[in-house]
This record gives sequence, C-alpha cells and structure tokens, in this order.
Amino acid sequence: MTAELVADYACEIGEGPVWHPDEERLYWADIPNGTLYRYDPATDTHGTVLSDTVVSGGTIQSDGSLLLFGAGGAVYRWAGAETETVATLDTAAHTRFNDVIADPRGRVFCGTMPTDDQLGTLFRLDRDGTFTRILDEVDIPNGMAFSADRETFYFTASDENAIYAFDYDIESGSISDRSVLVDTSDEAGVPDGLAIDERGDLWSARWGGNAVVRYSPEGVERERVDVPVEKVSCATFGGPSFDTLYVTTAGGDERPTGGELDGSLFRYEPDTTGGAQFYSRVLVDE
Repeated sequence: MTAELVADYACEIGEGPVWHPDEERLYWADIPNGTLYRYDPATDTHGTVLSDTVVSGGTIQSDGSLLLFGAGGAVYRWAGAETETVATLDTAAHTRFNDVIADPRGRVFCGTMPTDDQLGTLFRLDRDGTFTRILDEVDIPNGMAFSADRETFYFTASDENAIYAFDYDIESGSISDRSVLVDTSDEAGVPDGLAIDERGDLWSARWGGNAVVRYSPEGVERERVDVPVEKVSCATFGGPSFDTLYVTTAGGDERPTGGELDGSLFRYEPDTTGGAQFYSRVLVDE
C-alpha cells in the first residue's frame, strides 16, 4: 500500500489540499513560498494559480470562491483574480493560520501556529466575519474533521501527539468534553492533517513518519499507507466520486539529501470513499 506521485514540486511545506467539487479540481499550497497550486485530474495537468500570498489552508465558499487563510491573521477571498481581504484576526498578527475546516453551518474552525512566547489557539470564524476563541494552549493545532452524525469534532494537536474527540453542538458551533482518541507518542513522527471517510475512519498524515495512518472511529489502526517522503503533511478525499486520497508533503527545500520527491503531491486509491467537505459561508449573501 504505497501512494503514487501526482505532481513533482519541491514544496517547502506542501499543505492544505482541498477538493473543489464544482470545478472537479484540487488546490494545495506551499506555505513559506506563498504559492497556490491547482491539479486537474481530468487532464492530468497542474500548475501555479496564485503567487506571493501565504496560504496555509482554505475552504470552498458556497459561491464557489476559495476562502484562504494566511499569515498575520489575514483571511482572503479568491475567485481566480486578485485576493480580497475579508477578515483579520488581530491577535494573530505575529503568526499564521494552520489547518482549517468548514463546519456544517458554514462557519470555519481555524488554528494558529505557536510563536516563541505562546502556544497555538483554535478559533472559529463565524459567518458574519467575527472570530471566537475556542481552545487555548494548543501545541500546534492541526487536522480536523466532523463525524457523519455531526456530533463529534476531531482535532489534532501535533506536538501533543494526539488526535482528540470532542462533543460538537451544531447549533452553537461549540465543542466540549475532550477525550484522547489516538495517542502517537510511541510512534515515529507526529499526527498532522486529517480526513474522514464514509465509514467514519480517520486518515491521519504522519509528519516525520512517511505515512498516512487510517484509524477506526474508536482509534484503532486499520491501515498504513506508505509515502516516499518523511514529512507527510495532509490528506483529503477528492475526485468526482471522492474515491481518491490526495496527500501533500514537505521538505522540498532539503532536496536532494532529504529525498528526491520531498514536497510533492501524491494520491492513493483506498477501498472506501470520502465525501464533500462542507462549504464555508463567511460573508456570503444567501
């Protein structure tokens, strides 16, 4: 079970893969280099669509535009032309966002990276463009997912070696009653980005572990997908039937001593399918 190469880019930190169901194309970013890429599986073509803009994660808005989360607390709307700043988190002026996910009501959960003097924080960007602080003192907020019944919120804290499960209230967008679902402290690498399939299994990218690891809803390992790159950053389901797992990686700035394919985009064909992620609806007139 090995992932195959899709696009050979030397991304320093390839991250934030998101499938656009209307376009049937995949977007992902190289965070430090401020580059947004796009892949079209129908034509097997890929290339740069946005430069000089730090993007660490994004969602698809209900109007088809991309909502991009970057550095300095900035959130942009992008529809194929110039970016438009739609929200700014003032408390993140000296850091950047990390992984993000839209919830069933169109709000967006978004984590900020730790700095030298403080740990990361999980925020929720509400549809009116305001931020709510959800969780403090997180050692690298990372991959997130919602269960199919919309009652559980999964959240990764990378340097805590944990994937947590929270009770999730869809009406208020609040989370509570944290428990440890997966503890990776005895394994190589740390958990990073997260995807969920139709069975409720979680697919966790393993930064420093050369793999994407599949867990049952109870946190039991079911499968391990080998990736020929040490720093595996994120995974998402895509394709018209959501039957392909796309995987981003990092370390391209360390080629060739680190690895010849470090930073590239990969894919894996699992025995299951995912589903469309929720659309964000931040400052969208509906």
